[in-house]
Amino acid sequence: MHGWKNPLLYIFGIGVSNLGNWIYLVAINLLVLRITGSPAAVAGMFIIRPLAVLLTNSWSGSIIDRVNKRKLMIAADCIRGLLIFVIPWLDSIWAIYSIMFLISITGAFFGPTSMTYVTKLVPPENRKQFNSWFSFTTSGAALLGPAISGLLIMYMDIRVSIIINAVSFFVCALVIYFLPDVDQGDDAVKISDRISLRTIIGDWARVISYGKSAKYFILIYLLFQSVMMFSFALDSQEATFIKQVIHLDDRNYGLLISVAGAGYLAGSTAAALTSRRMSLRMMISLGILFSSVGYAMFYSASGFVMAAIGFIVFGFFSSFANTGYSTFFQNSVPVEMMGRFSSTASLLEGIAQILLTLLLGFAAELLSVQVVCLIGALLATVISAFLCFVIYIPSKSSHYETQTSSANAT
Repeated sequence: MHGWKNPLLYIFGIGVSNLGNWIYLVAINLLVLRITGSPAAVAGMFIIRPLAVLLTNSWSGSIIDRVNKRKLMIAADCIRGLLIFVIPWLDSIWAIYSIMFLISITGAFFGPTSMTYVTKLVPPENRKQFNSWFSFTTSGAALLGPAISGLLIMYMDIRVSIIINAVSFFVCALVIYFLPDVDQGDDAVKISDRISLRTIIGDWARVISYGKSAKYFILIYLLFQSVMMFSFALDSQEATFIKQVIHLDDRNYGLLISVAGAGYLAGSTAAALTSRRMSLRMMISLGILFSSVGYAMFYSASGFVMAAIGFIVFGFFSSFANTGYSTFFQNSVPVEMMGRFSSTASLLEGIAQILLTLLLGFAAELLSVQVVCLIGALLATVISAFLCFVIYIPSKSSHYETQTSSANAT
């Protein structure tokens, strides 16, 4: 159990931050909808992060792989906490968008950095179990966050939920401060001495070279991320669908999100309890297929009950998909270039996310939110089914065995 002290401390810190994010998610959607009354304005928030990714991820990976991961995560959390604290005092949608853009830029550094840090912190043989418990904590946050936010909105104010999220980032930064430094002084050299245009171009070449040498991993990556991009685009219409198609008030909106959290929690509990016995193949395929089916059920709903069932199915199986895929990713990508690969891939994903989210948003304005979202969910289900077929190609079974992420990638 001693070997789990630091991983569990990390899970606690990120869990607090995720709880704040879920409290914030309900509040910021309702705040923007209240200020503008426009579904397009709500959808616009979901384009901000991909735009930030486009601006930063062509070069951020070169920094991430060369600096101290722990210090970078602490700085990113503190900056995001300060920026989020400003939002409640703004009454302009464009000012809110601007702050959210800066938050997303900072988050573009945190995500790949934390993935690299965790890969170094947790041994390969413990990663699947770690990811399952990490998913459990995330699910608990998804369950409690909207419920807490709903209570705060009922009895206090939307802005209180946003301030709580700011505080959660500072708590997470404090927890990370007490974690070990896995880089052992690798940030001793100044970034300005290490990073240049030539360096960035060279890093891109290494990522491309790795992609050519790991074609099967890249195929799995592309298929899985395609499903995730559909989910992301569909999320941009979630609040609009709930409010304008199912006609739920703010309280029931929060309740429905909590139902999804219950599905996440049940699924992550099951994933944690079965992680040692279930193969990565089964976790990824079972999770991605049925989570897509859950989305399709949700967007085919005409009332609270069917929507809740869809959310439960989606939440339950998403936990398996995320646990399996995260472990597969950590075991496949060389840790020495994980930041560069994640950032470069996120750059390309950001372009696709912007186009897909805009397409879905404009189509929902012209046609029907329900019809457009249901089509998107069904397409995600088709891609998931093909991913399941690719995963179970007999000759590729060795890719799902525990392995150490190392390669000549620096």
